[in-house]
Amino acid sequence: MERKALISQPTNLYREPSRPARKSAPGPRGLPVLGNIPEVRSKGGLIQFYSQAHRDYGDVVRIRMGPVDQYLIVHPDHVRHVLVANRQNYWKGAAMQRVKLLLGNGLFTSEGAFWQRQRRLMQPGFTPRGVTQFGGAMVELIERTLARWQAPARNGAALDIGQEMMTLTMGIIAETMLSIDLTRDDVVGQAADAGRAFAYMLEFVSAQSASAFSWPLWVPTPANRRFKAASALIQDFLGGVVRERRAQHERHGPQQQDLLDTLLSARDDTTGEVMDDAQVYDEVITIFFAGHETTAQALSWAWYLLAKHPDAESRLHEEVDRVLGGRTPTLSDLPNLPYARWVVEETMRLYPPAWIFVREPYQDDEIGGYPIPAKSMIVLSPYLTHRHPAHWDQPEQFEPARFAPEQAAKRHHYAYFPFGGGPRTCIGNHFALQEAHLAVAMIAQRYRLRLAKPETIEPKMAGTLRPSKPVWMRVEQRAGIGR
Repeated sequence: MERKALISQPTNLYREPSRPARKSAPGPRGLPVLGNIPEVRSKGGLIQFYSQAHRDYGDVVRIRMGPVDQYLIVHPDHVRHVLVANRQNYWKGAAMQRVKLLLGNGLFTSEGAFWQRQRRLMQPGFTPRGVTQFGGAMVELIERTLARWQAPARNGAALDIGQEMMTLTMGIIAETMLSIDLTRDDVVGQAADAGRAFAYMLEFVSAQSASAFSWPLWVPTPANRRFKAASALIQDFLGGVVRERRAQHERHGPQQQDLLDTLLSARDDTTGEVMDDAQVYDEVITIFFAGHETTAQALSWAWYLLAKHPDAESRLHEEVDRVLGGRTPTLSDLPNLPYARWVVEETMRLYPPAWIFVREPYQDDEIGGYPIPAKSMIVLSPYLTHRHPAHWDQPEQFEPARFAPEQAAKRHHYAYFPFGGGPRTCIGNHFALQEAHLAVAMIAQRYRLRLAKPETIEPKMAGTLRPSKPVWMRVEQRAGIGR
């Protein structure tokens, strides 16, 4: 289909391409050698460029990023094809080598039989039942945040809600995974430095992934030197925790019953193998940083969206007041707080923290009637699929009730995939949803969050999908709610 035809016939924009057509997928022409890279910059970044490409060319778009052919895949049927139906033909690809600079050979980046072994070893701690053991710690740490907010609630001081959510989620993952209390004087500075170091490393890897050229890490550029220093700082912090706990295991056996103990004790049922310290470290850094970063971004967007949509905020407040009656919730209350869960899910529909996934086909394939060459780059974007107009009514609107069971049952399963899909669905999805569900319910029970100034905040890509600027908010204690 030609671009002109797509524009003149918008009703055909999301129609499945004709099966007999075997020409290359449509897409922006671009320039010799550079391809579409200048367009990415002129449109303000990948989010804007991919969004426009989808509007102009449909559900399968060929994009040239220098020497690399990308195929942007948006339709839920095609997403399912890549992640489930023909998953044996797809791996995470060469692009994942850059992410390994950040996360090593952990569960997110590994492949094949090694990945299968790691998933098998780690899965028991992350099942819906497995994560319930961390509910008490999550509630306690959210309560600490609520108590700390009493002073700014009284004096009207604005809070950087993104930083507040990052502090909260890092505290939760530190306690539940490593049994570390980040309020302790001897670790609070280390953890804060490690968090800043990881944020830089995430932006560094994100910039490298979006660039047609980057200097090898051994070249002593200022950015490379800073990356190496940040990596060393994190290795000192987390590597020291792993080594100390291993020594404790060897002397006394498991003591803490946290996720780190689970990793150190895990033994493959088939081979009897256990993880060595290097592998445990890679899994720890993946869960510790990737886990808290993504949940923090989702919660930051949730408070921004609720502040922009007072009707949804009022419905949330009505639910928590009616169900909880002023008492602190437990995990047993969560099934009776469905709207709080829908707020989380609708937030991740509009602003999925992992807004793109990349795959690479081993062999030639066909998607939507178009040939997909081996070794090309496949880009799946929850951000775009979650806005697909053929699958979502008023897709730009914030409507948590669209996740009510009767509504969700009508939708294509892969119209919504914030945690990926198929066998490689994010192992931490149940942990993250439990944590975010509790946080939304407990914070909304105690406080109303208001934007410090009326403004529209756009998303930006910085590894995860972050607000383009700090979200400054004032917390107001709700009438009749006192502690």
